[in-house]
Amino acid sequence: MPSIKAAILGFGTVGEGIYRILKEKREQIQEQTGYSIDIVAILVKDASKKRLATPGVVITDDIRDIWSGPSIDVVFEAIVGEEPAYTYLSEAIEKGTHIITANKKMFAKHGPALVKHAEFRGVQVGFEATTAGGVPIIRTVSNLIKGDRVRRVQGILNGTSNYILTKMREDHLPFQQVLQQAQALGYAEADPTDDVSGGDAFRKLMILSSLAFDRQPDWDHVPVVGVDHIELSHVQEASNNNLRYRHVADVWLDEKGVLQATVGPVLVGADHPLHSIDGVNNAVIVNTEYLGQLTLVGPGAGMYPTGSAMVSDLLHILGQPSKVLVNQ
Repeated sequence: MPSIKAAILGFGTVGEGIYRILKEKREQIQEQTGYSIDIVAILVKDASKKRLATPGVVITDDIRDIWSGPSIDVVFEAIVGEEPAYTYLSEAIEKGTHIITANKKMFAKHGPALVKHAEFRGVQVGFEATTAGGVPIIRTVSNLIKGDRVRRVQGILNGTSNYILTKMREDHLPFQQVLQQAQALGYAEADPTDDVSGGDAFRKLMILSSLAFDRQPDWDHVPVVGVDHIELSHVQEASNNNLRYRHVADVWLDEKGVLQATVGPVLVGADHPLHSIDGVNNAVIVNTEYLGQLTLVGPGAGMYPTGSAMVSDLLHILGQPSKVLVNQ
């Protein structure tokens, strides 16, 4: 059976999720694709750190060990930050290697360049996991634009912010207390600034903008407001009026065809598609010229939702649907 040799760059929560899924679904993937997916190397920050056992896999903190080893067919990238992720993926493409990334910070800025580079080298780029975790919005929009025209994309793109707004409403607790709960549960980082300030949702929106409209609005002209200024009294007043706060990222073409975008808290009523989206779930609404409105809902982050999205990208590259991941 032919083998697909893979490397994982970064072995935190997401990287470990990729490894676990590929091991747990190994036989199903073989039966479906006709390929054996073999992880041959993993890049880590600290090679001496104790971690999940990965027998037979090269563990290294030096990217040169990966490039100088057996030829890699696909790279899964789960590093935090723009660099060295962008450099590593550029090197992979130059070597004729397919790339799959979950790095929204890097991809929001460098995604268009990576895609062009990949097209030139005849390899593919998977980036489903950069936006809305387990919600298959990237492939959905990619399919829609083949025969339709996207007019607007809006949604809840950050599970941490949505969790905070949900618990403030349900448990009548102030922002800071709910944030501490989110950190204890692993929904928020030790430094939650990127989530609660709107920066994370903004970058995901820019990725969707590039995909849906083939361009991004001027970053400096996009208002970005987080949930960190919302007080319990605001949430309670909204509830008394049958409204809910949602942190919404929104990009659309105005009447003149100019691309506009905003990120921030909005009040929605019971008739709005985002009204019922609670907890860490994400939801994306796509409005198109012919199909009309389509809403996708699912888990926004975590080991398995994100890892599953990346493995689905691999199956797509192999020309197969991701049915083996349905029960993941």
